[in-house]
Amino acid sequence: MTAPRTARLTTLIVLPAALCLAAAIPAAAHPGHSAGKAADGSQSYQVDLEQLNDSGAHGTAMLTLDGRELNVKIDASGLVPGQPHAQHLHGSTDGHDFHCPDASADKNGDGIVTTAEGLPVYGDINISLTTKGDTSKKSGLDVTRMPVADKDGKLSYERTLTVSQQVADHIKDLHVVQHGIDPNGNDKYDFGKGKSELDPKLPQEATAPASCGMVAGAAVGSMPVGGVETGSGGTQGVESPGLFAAGGAALLGAAALGVTARRRRTAATDTH
Repeated sequence: MTAPRTARLTTLIVLPAALCLAAAIPAAAHPGHSAGKAADGSQSYQVDLEQLNDSGAHGTAMLTLDGRELNVKIDASGLVPGQPHAQHLHGSTDGHDFHCPDASADKNGDGIVTTAEGLPVYGDINISLTTKGDTSKKSGLDVTRMPVADKDGKLSYERTLTVSQQVADHIKDLHVVQHGIDPNGNDKYDFGKGKSELDPKLPQEATAPASCGMVAGAAVGSMPVGGVETGSGGTQGVESPGLFAAGGAALLGAAALGVTARRRRTAATDTH
């Protein structure tokens, strides 16, 4: 009887110790879980940006929400150096399930997932991540107010915005998309991949998505702990301020509205 009694005593001693140890481990040690609210009541969400179109672009975005105040910090690299990069929060605030696309979104098989091909997957623009001024969809391709990558292809951006209550309530359903690729490696946007479907005066390279990232853990309703230190975005180095015409942004919005309408018609059909 000595051995069983010893085993039971060992269990009684080890179990409380293990529970104490688990309680002592901070939430940051459990990847995929929420960082919890900060002392000021804000909540941070991490977005890991991964390349699209073999762009080589990658980075991290942090979305920190305090009521309806949203602070966005982005630190990215591998972008086209010296060029402006349109960037947005895409997705839905009304229950649609959008996400980052993969190569299967390239419907015409030309090797590039264009903005039009990506829209049905990653959804409409909710917020244009400009450096100043308007942040609505109509500013989606206003290059004069988009951040510019430095000579090494790095981009740092930070801005605090006042968002709608719908965005605040559905922040986990939104994701970050950055645009601008360089398939031929000549460090500029050209017509090597043809014309943009948003505006034939623009090269496809200028408007095609370069990276995309979803709120980490959003699929299971949990957030990771993490952060990134970034500088402020700027517009220095824009060689062609008129590169993205206003018409391009309008076409982008029109295409997205078509996608949303089709999804709603499909949803309505499915309910009958």
